[in-house]
Amino acid sequence: VQLQASGGGLVQAGDSLRLSCAASGVTFSSYSMGWFRQAPGKEREFVAAISRGGGRTYYADSVKGRFTISRDNADNTVYLQMNSLKPEDTAVYYCAGRPFSSVALVPGMYDYWGQGTLVTVSS
Repeated sequence: VQLQASGGGLVQAGDSLRLSCAASGVTFSSYSMGWFRQAPGKEREFVAAISRGGGRTYYADSVKGRFTISRDNADNTVYLQMNSLKPEDTAVYYCAGRPFSSVALVPGMYDYWGQGTLVTVSS
């Protein structure tokens, strides 16, 4: 199982970015997916999660209304659209997958992780 995250970069506050996470070696539609982030000196935290079919999504309060998680099972990819970015969104963003129908909001419940992509938001 491989998860490859991409799309990070340096942006200004108020800008948008779209992160992608491409999966290979799995039946992607069997996996619920999540995005997490880790800022320097902080623990990894939940950002968003999506069910296997995409019908259920969950967000951290800090990103609700600004970020949107989605997936394309035909393309084996999960996305994180990030709008109205703030400096406090600066972190390494990780995608993660678990082969269960239930969606999880904690890192320990995920079996597979991507390598992370850095998002830096300048003020």
